[in-house]
Amino acid sequence: MLNDPRSHGLWELTAPAAPETGQLAGDLTADVVVVGAGFCGLSTALHLAERGVDVAVMEATEVGFGAAGRNVGLVNGGMWVMPDDIPKVLGAQHGERALRLLGDAPLLVRDVVDKYEIDCELERNGTLHLAVGDAGVSELRERHRQWTARGAPLELLDVKETQQRVGSPAYAASLFDPRAGTIQPLAYVRGLAKAAIQNHVRIFTSSPALRTERRGASWKISSKRGSLSGKWVIVATDAYSVGPWASVRREQVHLPYFNLATPPLPANLRASILPGLEGCWDTKEILTSFRMDRKGRLVFGSVGALRNGGHAVHTAWAKRAMSRIFPQLANIEFEAAWFGKIGMTSDAVPRFHEFDENIVGFSGFNGRGIAPGTTFGKTLAAFVSGDIGLENMPLPSSTLETSRIRVLQESYYEAGAQIAHLATERF
Repeated sequence: MLNDPRSHGLWELTAPAAPETGQLAGDLTADVVVVGAGFCGLSTALHLAERGVDVAVMEATEVGFGAAGRNVGLVNGGMWVMPDDIPKVLGAQHGERALRLLGDAPLLVRDVVDKYEIDCELERNGTLHLAVGDAGVSELRERHRQWTARGAPLELLDVKETQQRVGSPAYAASLFDPRAGTIQPLAYVRGLAKAAIQNHVRIFTSSPALRTERRGASWKISSKRGSLSGKWVIVATDAYSVGPWASVRREQVHLPYFNLATPPLPANLRASILPGLEGCWDTKEILTSFRMDRKGRLVFGSVGALRNGGHAVHTAWAKRAMSRIFPQLANIEFEAAWFGKIGMTSDAVPRFHEFDENIVGFSGFNGRGIAPGTTFGKTLAAFVSGDIGLENMPLPSSTLETSRIRVLQESYYEAGAQIAHLATERF
């Protein structure tokens, strides 16, 4: 997008075309104005439209321009943090409610894809969280204990079964989540947009929100050539927030994450790696992720930005790491490379904000945008429609924070990932 091959990489090359949209022009009205055309914003719009609500969406660039179109495509349940830690952060009532909602969130993604026949390469075969060493095994055992105590259908797999499923002896164990899977993320978010338009949602691209003002019982959101006014405003801009809700950006620390994709692998190699097509990531602090796409490309990623020398460093590391895990790929090059920004909150838990009267939004997905974004969008639709009250939300309303050392942390993450990848996986 915007003539940058490193923004959306493989996903832009293989996704169905985005539905036709136009720039906002003139002064228009709607019942609800959604700002941001990613997973959460479009899920909100779609689920409101299914209820007969008049919805209009403003997007600064294109559908899926932010994290929605750049990520790995793992449709995960839950969050990064241990399940027992979430009630400690949110309180027992909200914490357990959030765990139930987010644990089953991948199932909602499946339902939406099926209902609207979205062509997005959805694989329903689960994910594997891979243990590196004894510390990784201990972590997965504890995750398994905490999730299964809540009735989640996770399975702890031993080294032998892990090797069979991954196609590599590199990992000591794995935690299998059958609810989860993989998806072509840009195709999915474009499919959400198409479904929303079919339900009479108006989507305006190249239409950044520049100003907001109260006009009686409505809010007026102005863009470059027009405005949208509505009783409710949903802020769904998350890590890419600018303009009136740049405070959402300032609350987060951006963690860069890149992906590299091989060409479609020959049939013999393809059969030897992830035969069940599970999506994978490991327990390292600077983690590695990998999954297959529909054509048999291995998508291989980790923390880091493909700029300021990072492209050469991270690509060289990825070749070494991929060859160690899958020696049969030692001579395979990469045909696509891209990276984006993960918005991390101070406690790695999402936020629900009431920015003003009838202006609300979820943010801080901490690298888990697909399933949580979809289910939080459905939750916002129920809230705006009056079906649930503030006391029934999965997260408590929280005050916006500002990360005081954000710039320093972001520089540290980007430089630190380069240093780590420069030094590791050498034979």
